[in-house]
Amino acid sequence: MIKFLDLEKVNNRFRKEIDERIKHILDIGWYLQGEEDKKFEADFAKYCGVKHCIGVANGLDALNLIIRGYGFGTGDEIIVPANTYIASILAISENGCTPVLVEPDNITRNINPDLIEEKITDKTKAIMVVHLYGQAVQMDKIWELAKKYNLKIIEDSAQAHGAIYKGKRTGNLGDASGFSFYPGKNLGCLGDGGCVTTNDDELAAKVRAIANYGSDRKYHHIYKGVNSRLDEMQAAVLDIKLEYLDKDNARRREISKYYRENIKNPKIELPKVYDENAHVWHIFAVRTENRDALQKYLESNGIQTNIHYPTPPHKQGAYKEWENQSYPVTEEIHRTILSLPMSPVLTDDEVKKVVEVVNAF
Repeated sequence: MIKFLDLEKVNNRFRKEIDERIKHILDIGWYLQGEEDKKFEADFAKYCGVKHCIGVANGLDALNLIIRGYGFGTGDEIIVPANTYIASILAISENGCTPVLVEPDNITRNINPDLIEEKITDKTKAIMVVHLYGQAVQMDKIWELAKKYNLKIIEDSAQAHGAIYKGKRTGNLGDASGFSFYPGKNLGCLGDGGCVTTNDDELAAKVRAIANYGSDRKYHHIYKGVNSRLDEMQAAVLDIKLEYLDKDNARRREISKYYRENIKNPKIELPKVYDENAHVWHIFAVRTENRDALQKYLESNGIQTNIHYPTPPHKQGAYKEWENQSYPVTEEIHRTILSLPMSPVLTDDEVKKVVEVVNAF
């Protein structure tokens, strides 16, 4: 069986280093907000090219804390792509804000910059961009709109660790960015984890305090905070794997290139790339009118796949108030999308087999 993502194989490459670092943590007996967390925060901030990285419990919390840190709440609107994982939208509604959905570009599947301005009102406070599947959003028009209307840009970079747009990495393309380090991400830990990156000194201090029970120092609480911290063991694992992230992303690009050059089945629509450096291929998502049949066929031939995502957010029970709204481009993507195996540990033979089986469908 060719696994969609073989996490055991992914992480076994770093087993010796992880064992040594965890032993060190156990030996010193410090499990939160210690040297491992500080080291990873510094290293990841440098990697992204930003002043601040604040480790938090998960990617949803990262987005939630950014919105809360900016003081956005009831009556405020935040523009967000209709075609995204629901976490992007949950963070907005969790803060009492109103998510305003915008259709994606049918080529990149990211938010369509040309459709944003018509959704801006006097209640709009921010534009949330999601670098979906690992491809950085084309930011030029969004930067212009943010400046024109005095809006914040919040990046959801959960799927795009290391992607580059015009010389800058994701995490440094807006005012603040939320990352997820869920195990399956390009940079993943061994459980839940996340971070906020920003160049905004005030926001960084506020996010760090809110995430630590609202405390700026021990037993001194200046906000009604939450408990959302990246623990020492996860920080250590992430710091080890960060050193290999660019190499892993390069391997993902190799696999993607082979898929795109060799899958010739006319029933399959391949993903489009506007710049190879802008994509880190967290997901390799094809489209086909015969999605369910293709998935069953691949499974019967020993190839695991996944669907990112079967149901768009506006069709989820959590947002019943949107059930009569229509986002046809988003709905078409969710109806036809299928993700092929993609990870840095796929062998050349496995990649070739995926291509052969897809072409034979």
